[in-house]
Parts: sequence; structure tokens; C-alpha cells
Amino acid sequence: MAYERITVEPGKMDGQPCIRGLRVPVATLVAMVADGMTVDEIVHDLPYIEPDDVSQALHFASEALRERSIPVR
Repeated sequence: MAYERITVEPGKMDGQPCIRGLRVPVATLVAMVADGMTVDEIVHDLPYIEPDDVSQALHFASEALRERSIPVR
């Protein structure tokens, strides 16, 4: 899958994957969903974010987890 909404810029947000060059890390959107926010609530709170940004952030995070092993206790 191509992630055209995800950008990584070494000089921005310490090189974290962000949404469309904005200073909104993928991790922030994933955490908002994990905290129980709906896409509509996220878009309302962050009006520069689009529903497709949230979807692609979740897909990106899912794929990132497949790429490495994370220890679970």
C-alpha cells in the first residue's frame, strides 16, 4: 500500500511519520482513536485533518507493527 498522506521529514517533529507534512504525528491520531474518539470527533478537534488521514494513519501503524517484534509481558 502506498502511503501518500504520510510524510517523514528529518527536520520536522524529529523525523516522526506525520500527516501530509503537517506537525501531526501518525502516533497522535492513533492515540486519539485508541482513546475512543471517533473520526468525526478528531476532524472536529483538528479541522486540518481529513477522515482519510485518520484511516491511512491506522493502516500505516498496523503495517509498522507487522515489520518488527514488540515484547509483550
